[in-house]
Amino acid sequence: MSPARPRSLSVAALAVAALLAAAAPAVQAAPTAGTAPAALAAAPDIPLANVKAHLTQLQSIATANSGNRAHGRAGYKASVDYVKAKLDAAGYTTALQQFTSGGATGYNLIADWPGGDPNQVLMAGSHLDSVTSGAGINDNGSGSAAVLETALAVSRARLAPDKHLRFAWWGAEELGLVGSKYYVNNLATAERSKLAGYLNFDMIGSPNPGYFVYDDDPVIEQTFKDYYAGLSIPTEIETEGDGRSDHAPFKNAGVPVGGLFSGADYTKTSAQAQKWGGTAGQAFDRCYHSSCDTTANINDTALDRNSAAIAHAVWTLSAGTTTPPTGTVFSNAADVAVPDNGAAVTSPVSVTGRTGNAPSALKVAVDIKHTYRGDLVVDLLAPDGTAYRLKNSSGSDSADNVITTYTVNASSETANGTWKLQVRDVAAQDTGYIDSWGLTF
Repeated sequence: MSPARPRSLSVAALAVAALLAAAAPAVQAAPTAGTAPAALAAAPDIPLANVKAHLTQLQSIATANSGNRAHGRAGYKASVDYVKAKLDAAGYTTALQQFTSGGATGYNLIADWPGGDPNQVLMAGSHLDSVTSGAGINDNGSGSAAVLETALAVSRARLAPDKHLRFAWWGAEELGLVGSKYYVNNLATAERSKLAGYLNFDMIGSPNPGYFVYDDDPVIEQTFKDYYAGLSIPTEIETEGDGRSDHAPFKNAGVPVGGLFSGADYTKTSAQAQKWGGTAGQAFDRCYHSSCDTTANINDTALDRNSAAIAHAVWTLSAGTTTPPTGTVFSNAADVAVPDNGAAVTSPVSVTGRTGNAPSALKVAVDIKHTYRGDLVVDLLAPDGTAYRLKNSSGSDSADNVITTYTVNASSETANGTWKLQVRDVAAQDTGYIDSWGLTF
């Protein structure tokens, strides 16, 4: 994490309700990350031993290169080469993005996992550089190793998420977020609009740890909070590092951001020690930006929990399914068979008791069971018969089922009336049915 700015600039927690947006067709607004229901396959366990093995390698690299992995030094380039080799072997498409800072060449490492909607990109990243005074194993070998192992878990699972997955390791963060700023500033506006979310992990193995969650995007925030609630671990809003790590350039560009943090040089309070353990009156990381930030400066429990939380968020937020939005729901749970390579079928929902027009962000929750979802064309039919395309067919999408929530600008339509979900199977051999669907006003 880059050096502290005045603490008076930290922000308080936002009191906002969780919003959502799912992987979407042309009718959907700009993407944000969405939260998947518990029915989705859980993320695999991230082996702590694997994460620590990466930290051992980063320590060895630092030891062999004047004790650090700082920007412009041989230790940083060797760190990049280590991570890149792992990703290349795992089937990622990797790229080194070069920039110059302080007269030295810096590198961002970007890794894309094949597949997923290219217009809905979920990124997870961490800075890979250390300060010149030490090996930077907690700051930020911990985040870098956990993101790397999560990326490798994606490969091992042959994950086929709805969103496109991209991982990043940033250079020169310790000099003022130089690498991540360079990446964001050099993205075309159209490419920035495709970013459904950016997850940042900077210091997640602090030896006297806290469990802090970024509060920038409510959906991403809730994803992490839900995970820790499942472990009965209380969390707090992250304020110490606000604006001091690589999420800041993304946030400033309007990208939904979130992340985890285990604390730096702030002091753990008695109340925090009571709920998390550790030592009150002591910094979360007494070796922050110091030569003692080595492999001995890691709390295994925090590293293990946070690494698992990263995988959970990547699996959850890269799925097209989303948390049901708040509001009045009108739904139909009657099964409707979809004929194989046949005529379109519809399922009606009667909306009553509303005034005026439908919302500009009408949520359309769809649950279609089908053995080859690429065969399906799905439309929403307004009461006047206007069709809103939700999903096109795709000969390369062989996954089962369409279980997701779409967002439609239906503000030109009268709310009351009979709305219909229309589904057509346009290819032979696979069958299915509309299980249920609903509209949220």
